[in-house]
Amino acid sequence: MAGKPKLYYFNGRGLMETIRWLLAAAGVEFEEQLIEEKEDLEKLRQDLLFQQVPMVEMDGMKMVQSRAILNYIAAKYNLYGKDMKQRAWIDTYCEATMDMNQSITMLPFKPADKREKAFADIIEKATTRYFPVFEKVFKDHGQNFLVGNQLSRADIQLLEAILTVEELKADILAKFPLLKAFKERISNIPTVKKFLQPGSPRKPPIDEKGIKKAMEVFHLIDD
Repeated sequence: MAGKPKLYYFNGRGLMETIRWLLAAAGVEFEEQLIEEKEDLEKLRQDLLFQQVPMVEMDGMKMVQSRAILNYIAAKYNLYGKDMKQRAWIDTYCEATMDMNQSITMLPFKPADKREKAFADIIEKATTRYFPVFEKVFKDHGQNFLVGNQLSRADIQLLEAILTVEELKADILAKFPLLKAFKERISNIPTVKKFLQPGSPRKPPIDEKGIKKAMEVFHLIDD
């Protein structure tokens, strides 16, 4: 019997958090090998294709590149649609949510004098570019899930993006009732609900200590 997937990353969200979300939603338990010092990363380099993390070790593979990892997990656990057309829509929606999450992830690392504008840009894009599109999707097809009326990685990644933006502006869904209903619906799926409970592998927003540690460990290493 294969062991649990093993995740290699620092003790924070970053590029690994969506992978944690997707595994948790699929009901897959996983282990984490935290990279806490520069030396930890150096020791790991011999196993790192392209010298990059996140890395996920599962099914006899040591996978890097976050999108490739997410695609594999989604396909393996039936979270990637039933045909190529559905997969194309899932990819489209996921790219949008990843754009949102990446902007938020980078916000604490920006110089203090640029954070206010970056914050405003995130809120503006969420409320005028991204959330209106997802609201219209649900209005047009009247179904419970984004694609094919079945749970996919697009639903999981949209929920992650919503909850992440809500950490910046709690009432951001005020004008998006269908997204608000979607959030409640997906949050109550048993595996997702478990991941949202205290003590789960879900990581909190990064603090100043975490920012300093990440910068010390990774320098210019990114995905």
